[in-house]
Amino acid sequence: QVQLIESGGGTVQAGGSLRLSCSGSGYTLSSLIVGWFRLIPGQEREFVAAITWSDDRTFYSDSAEGRFTLSRDNAGKLVYLQMNNLRPEDTAVYYCGARYMGSAYSANYDFWGQGTQVTVSS
Repeated sequence: QVQLIESGGGTVQAGGSLRLSCSGSGYTLSSLIVGWFRLIPGQEREFVAAITWSDDRTFYSDSAEGRFTLSRDNAGKLVYLQMNNLRPEDTAVYYCGARYMGSAYSANYDFWGQGTQVTVSS
């Protein structure tokens, strides 16, 4: 059974930083894609960033490019999303997802965490 647990959310002022963590268990790493999406009430789940475990390729949304950075810890099966220069429009619930095949950008991931709230005040 795959389990994903996010942590690291909170409230920061605009321009501040947060680091989200996604801890996973119950899956095989070799061909895994781990992605971060966010959900704003009334909107569809939005792609933020993703990483392929086998070769460390990273993918970012236009909004995240240059401000957010993905990294991973093999031993701990952790994926980190470092978010810098946060803006009020980044306020959302952030979800970690995992999938074995398919597009990193599509929200059709196989497994999801419970989400963590990020609030950026102006």
